[in-house]
Amino acid sequence: MKVLACWPIGSLGIQLNCFPKMILEHGIFTVSLDFELYWGVRDKQSIIQYKQNLRGVRRAITEMLRVFSGNHIHVTWATVGFLFCKDLYDLNEYIPKVCPKYENEELSPYKYIEQRTELDPIYHFAPELIDLIQKYDGQEIASHTFSHYYCLEEGQSVDEFEEDISLAIKIAERRGISIKSLVFPRNQWNPEYISVLTRFGIQCYRGNESNWIYNASNDEDQGIFQRAVRLIDSHLNISGHNVYDLHRCVNGKPFNFQSSRFLRPYSGKLAILDGLRLNRIKRSMSYAAKNKKIFHLWWHPHNFGINTNKNVNFLLDIIKHYIFLKKRYDMKSLNMCELSELCNGK
Repeated sequence: MKVLACWPIGSLGIQLNCFPKMILEHGIFTVSLDFELYWGVRDKQSIIQYKQNLRGVRRAITEMLRVFSGNHIHVTWATVGFLFCKDLYDLNEYIPKVCPKYENEELSPYKYIEQRTELDPIYHFAPELIDLIQKYDGQEIASHTFSHYYCLEEGQSVDEFEEDISLAIKIAERRGISIKSLVFPRNQWNPEYISVLTRFGIQCYRGNESNWIYNASNDEDQGIFQRAVRLIDSHLNISGHNVYDLHRCVNGKPFNFQSSRFLRPYSGKLAILDGLRLNRIKRSMSYAAKNKKIFHLWWHPHNFGINTNKNVNFLLDIIKHYIFLKKRYDMKSLNMCELSELCNGK
């Protein structure tokens, strides 16, 4: 990394600083996973409806770790804080004093928790998987907030978000984990809440792609047209490569390592288009490698819970391309925490 100059910048809700303008000496391939189990889909689908995906998560994670380890892929696992608990009794010990007051009460998991005397750990908890992930080199346990918190939904407040993050930090510390990175659930990143991350020592977060079709919004504002364009964009280049210069990511703290592409899971209905889907990702990765930029790929482990073999094989095709780019252009694999360390000069 070359330090060329110092330039003052500012961004709403972000700590202002004068950062060196940083230029990478090689491209970077970053992967982040939103690890949430049922807490990520609870307000949209019943356990019965999503049972297969959820029951397949443990096998999917085992397969992904095998692939990551075998190819030296460093990954950020943004984990919902609830997953650190072993059962409902354990979770009840961490219920916040101030819960989010969403106008849509169905969004709050605490109502769901209050109505139950037990929760099946297969769908709700995963301390053993967190321990497994930690055993592999280059795998970072990060935060997906404590409760899968929605920062753009009506009714909730920054104080409630702060309480949520404090618990995410606390429950991770119980397992000896220091949280340095965060991914906002449903990509609802809120610039007014960024300063909360800094107060808790979180170094970076994953922002959204810059194109308007990926603008952060609550569920109510997500239109059918916008979703349709995103689907097309995952196969054909509508929004651009969405790769980033390092200095663009470090224009304030915490650092914003924006998403480049969501890895959509296998769909039998769209399988005929898988070649387009793969080439869309590979071309953007190539552009990042040739131009010394960051390409940031993300998905959910439960996306691989069904059609696991097909999804893992598709992932292997992506990683094979990364290995080619590593040999040709010296592209590197870094998780979000490692990117932060790079920005901090460590």
